Amino acid sequence: MRWSRYLVPLCMSAGVTLAPLVAQAAEEDPWESVNRPIFTFNDTVDTYALKPLAQGYQAVTPQFLEDGIHNMFRNIGDVGNLVNDILQAKPNAAGVDTARLLMNTTLGVAGFFDVGTKMGLQRNDEDFGQTLGHWGVGSGPYVMLPLLGPSTLRDAPAKYVDSYTAPYRYINDIPARNITMGVNVVDTRASLLAADKLIRGDKYTFIRNAYLQNREFKVKDGKVEDDF
Repeated sequence: MRWSRYLVPLCMSAGVTLAPLVAQAAEEDPWESVNRPIFTFNDTVDTYALKPLAQGYQAVTPQFLEDGIHNMFRNIGDVGNLVNDILQAKPNAAGVDTARLLMNTTLGVAGFFDVGTKMGLQRNDEDFGQTLGHWGVGSGPYVMLPLLGPSTLRDAPAKYVDSYTAPYRYINDIPARNITMGVNVVDTRASLLAADKLIRGDKYTFIRNAYLQNREFKVKDGKVEDDF
């Protein structure tokens, strides 16, 4: 990696040991030997299937339609946000998400238009993994899930609980359910295309660190202490 040639001189001149950093990485990702092959599999699927689909979707879909579809899935996600607001005993956030659901589902035509945000109702982003973290459950080791991507020992099973707030479980028509899920996956990947440019160095490490930092930020509602 490009920064490696600067690392040793820097450590020698500053008298800094890398042992604490190595220990921290080992603590956060003790299953790296398993996680990396799964990541490689996921990355291969993404490179040759999901990413091209997302790029094609963006290329042929008018911006207003893409935004509307994205808003509709976000509106569906507000159900899970509301449930976890309540589970975390956050009445103000629950009130905001309730108002968003009502406004966007009605005036926003099933969520196609994000009326709530324009009214000053800022969307919350909560899930059951964050709820567990809110009540003191530690994240545990980092876990790379096949196809589902980065997670932790706490957040992985929480995804199953969150599935009860998603509509797919209640759609009896299998083709309709699969199409809806597929469009959601492609829409989500399309929304992340711009973020691909931010990845630097070892992709696995970058994504792991970004995920863990983001989860800590969300669990603590942005109140994360600076280590420096």
